[in-house]
Amino acid sequence: MLDKVIDGILSTNGKLSISGVAKAAGVTPGLIHNTYPAVAERIRGLMGKSVRAQRDSKHQALLKERELNRALRAENAQLSQDLARLASVNQTLILELAQLKGVATGKVVLLSSKPAS
Repeated sequence: MLDKVIDGILSTNGKLSISGVAKAAGVTPGLIHNTYPAVAERIRGLMGKSVRAQRDSKHQALLKERELNRALRAENAQLSQDLARLASVNQTLILELAQLKGVATGKVVLLSSKPAS
């Protein structure tokens, strides 16, 4: 009976959906999903939303997101290394600046190393 309803909807170029077929057949969409999974899969296939196609599409999207995630993690690690290196350089420059300010104000005297004998 459900196959006849599906064929009728297709012949009239009506909108095909599980709920539409259920309404036309006088049953609930849950009945089609739970009792007639093959019919539900046929409807999804005709709609272009088969379970396999949906699963494959989601799998491809997942692979793409994993690759993007991998690239972003690598970039994050590189940026963390750059940050640590720049923080070290910055600290060295801050100490050197403090020393030079002290020399300029006369509060610090630079001691030169002993000449080699």
